[in-house]
Amino acid sequence: MCAIEAGKRRRRVLVLERADRIGKKILISGGGRCNFTNLHTAPDNFLSANPHFAKSALARYTPADFIRLVEKHGIAYHEKKLGQLFCDRASSDITAMLEQECREAGVEIRCTTKIKELKEDGQFTVQTEDAAFAAPSLIVATGGLSIAKIGATSFGYDLARQFGLKIVPPRAALVPLVFSERDRKRWCDLAGVSIEVIASTSSANRNPKHNTKAAFRENMLFTHRGISGPAILQVSSYWDGKDSICLDLAPGRGLGTELLTQGNRDPSSWKTLLREVVPRRFADRWLQIYPLAGNSDRALAAAERQLHGWELRPDEAEGYGKAEVTAGGVDTDELSAQTMEARKVRGLFFIGEVVDVTGQLGGFNFQWAWASGFCAGQAV
Repeated sequence: MCAIEAGKRRRRVLVLERADRIGKKILISGGGRCNFTNLHTAPDNFLSANPHFAKSALARYTPADFIRLVEKHGIAYHEKKLGQLFCDRASSDITAMLEQECREAGVEIRCTTKIKELKEDGQFTVQTEDAAFAAPSLIVATGGLSIAKIGATSFGYDLARQFGLKIVPPRAALVPLVFSERDRKRWCDLAGVSIEVIASTSSANRNPKHNTKAAFRENMLFTHRGISGPAILQVSSYWDGKDSICLDLAPGRGLGTELLTQGNRDPSSWKTLLREVVPRRFADRWLQIYPLAGNSDRALAAAERQLHGWELRPDEAEGYGKAEVTAGGVDTDELSAQTMEARKVRGLFFIGEVVDVTGQLGGFNFQWAWASGFCAGQAV
């Protein structure tokens, strides 16, 4: 995106790509159909040490702008849910579109190119294994540490440190969570069971830098090691690695009140109702571990609270191998919010996931990539 915009402005642009083809993360995203943006993109869909940093870029290049580009190329798409837009056919439609736009803008792309050294002496000189390139501007769009099997490395962070820029410590985000040994024994034979929940974290609620949308109503999935699914991936970005995850297992339902209205107080009625709300296998396991303690109003109220406020303390996150994105990155205090240029180093820009701006699940990280790339391309 940055190369396209710079090329349109008649800049001579060279893209050095480490992988054997462009956009590998685009190609594997969205189950191969690329969730390329979200209609409801707003600054509070992003996590950063500076929650205001992304506002300028997101306002200058919106989902509607990217949709116009998609429609210009005749790419069929659909909204899946919650504003998430996917290609009807394949993710490769998006990479083909970007390649065509690059060709039309006169951009040169070199794949399978590894950088050995980078120097700055009035201009930037990049030394690869077989050539050297010099330019007055350098844009770093190297992503984070997530999914090393498609080429993720720490190169962007190392480069930022080379020029004296601060880094917010990277960590895995949008990632499954691993249970403690006790909870694995209790729950992990339910692998494959999915439940609609509201997931939140106490750490997110305490931290003023985290936005107020850190509670997510989506599906949770039990795995052989812990929990995953959209609700858990979302809340993982806000989890501090120590506090508990809070799960509402019956969003919007008042089971105790429903039983009292029906005049039923016995445990069998509670079990029947619970089986209507959550999958039977989970309901039966839940009642083994948290049986109804009698038929009093107090017992029903306690059971209701437990169901709406189940607290789990994961041991850890799965790590970068299964994380969709990397939180943290180049400190936004080091960059211009309008251009993405480093304040200390003229002509040096950082865009996309390498920057400390992390989107929620659902196309937001791609929209940040397009928007930050657009802004740098307009300034370079």
